[in-house]
Amino acid sequence: MTDWNLGDILDAFEPVMPKDAPALIHGDRIITWPEMSGRSNNVARALRQRGAGNGAKVAFYMRNRPEYGELMAACFKGRLIHVNINYRYVAEEVFYIFDDSDSEVIVYSSEFRDCIVELKDRLEKVHTFVEIGEASQIAPFAIPYETLAQEGDGSALGIVRSPEDQLFIYTGGTTGMPKGVMWHHDQMRKAQLEAQKLLAPVPQTLEEHVALITSQGPGNRTLPSCPMMHGTGFITAIGTLMSGGAIVTLADPSFDATELWETVDKHKVQSIAIVGDAFAKPMLQALDENPGRWDTSSLVTIVSSGVMWSKEVKAGLCKHIPQVVLMDSFGASEGLGFGRSITTAQGGTNTAKFAIGEFCDVFDENDRKVTPGSGVPGFIALMGAIPAGYYKDPVKSAKTFRTIDGVRYSIPGDWCMVEADGSLTLLGRGSVCINTAGEKVYPEEVEEILKTHPAIGDALVVGVPNEKWGQAVTAVVHLSVDAPFDEQAVKDHVRGQLAGYKTPKAIYPTNTPLRASNGKADYATAKAIAESLTAAS
Repeated sequence: MTDWNLGDILDAFEPVMPKDAPALIHGDRIITWPEMSGRSNNVARALRQRGAGNGAKVAFYMRNRPEYGELMAACFKGRLIHVNINYRYVAEEVFYIFDDSDSEVIVYSSEFRDCIVELKDRLEKVHTFVEIGEASQIAPFAIPYETLAQEGDGSALGIVRSPEDQLFIYTGGTTGMPKGVMWHHDQMRKAQLEAQKLLAPVPQTLEEHVALITSQGPGNRTLPSCPMMHGTGFITAIGTLMSGGAIVTLADPSFDATELWETVDKHKVQSIAIVGDAFAKPMLQALDENPGRWDTSSLVTIVSSGVMWSKEVKAGLCKHIPQVVLMDSFGASEGLGFGRSITTAQGGTNTAKFAIGEFCDVFDENDRKVTPGSGVPGFIALMGAIPAGYYKDPVKSAKTFRTIDGVRYSIPGDWCMVEADGSLTLLGRGSVCINTAGEKVYPEEVEEILKTHPAIGDALVVGVPNEKWGQAVTAVVHLSVDAPFDEQAVKDHVRGQLAGYKTPKAIYPTNTPLRASNGKADYATAKAIAESLTAAS
């Protein structure tokens, strides 16, 4: 297979894409491929002319919107490095990523101007601020984004690029400060193609890639319902651009399942990216409450990655959309293709069960490969197309990107059981594993059982310090019904399906959000709630 550069791929698409093919769709706004190509070329050239050289970091501080996809393309073409900023962070957290990433350019939406104003004088490495918003209201120290997009003739940059050009994905994980995962363009593209070859033949060269687009036409209209400032949404957006498709984004700043289905209907969306039940449950609820309201016949796939997606919710979606293929991808910012499961109207797999990826191995705590059916838990490791490491963090890089028996692996820390048939049952992230009376309990296993109880809408399980057990298994839950909470009934429900030591010693209802905007569990918050309520009881 050839060495890939994402900017070279986009350049090669420009002469062959139909003039009316959409590249970016946001509400009623549609930007075609020719328009996006010209505008992104202008932005890339303008940033380079303002001092952003090869490898300069560009911070993206915005919600899902057309400019995100357009600026991605500009960075790929201009040899600039994408840096994602979590817009839910407070000012000091935002500053940490600006500073840690060595960002030289910050592109932000006007709604986040106050934070930029607060931090501006401390951002000594930043030489260019770009604001997206009304031209008459742009901050005096910033350049209007539209000025960059419209200045120039839209021509290609004509520069030589490298397969080792980079993009960053800052990930918070479950512990510690956010870390910048460094992906080379070549490795990212190869990782995506490895995943795609499960469904169809993939191109081996740039010429084959262009020929495929020419013969088959533009790629899918894909809706990343999760934020593109997180790994799942961002990687989905990259794949969409690299297939000549259209990135469809929702206009509402908060996830609204009704808006999602209206958008699928209006724009004939073919693929949706979500992050587990946090998105899938309200999507199913909207369909249940409005049977037949929306035309979903265009929909081919719904893909989830990052967290658990329960079997029952998958079945409900397939009931409403019988032609859809539900793909549950076991991946992380540190690697794609650890495992997968597929569900259709004809059936699927149990929650948290995956077919192991082609380039994966499972090792026990002594770095020995786990034998299928042995009952020995192990950590999953991915070889092949993986990141270069964490930016400026050799210690954590050495821990996550390890060499075992002469092979370099990405090991984010997820533990699993390897069943006799070779499939994986996900246990959870080792960093949140609970040690209780000498036994290991993986939270996600307990959480999934809790969520099958009709009274429980969502659940996180943590370990609370305990003199007798070391850690007590403790659940923090959102209730799904407005009725008296019967803690013992929920415990009995869990005990009927799991070992006694895995059953929560206490279950605490809360109204506090338990997940980040990308659907990932906020174990720190859950643990704080559990410890506080335990101390008060």
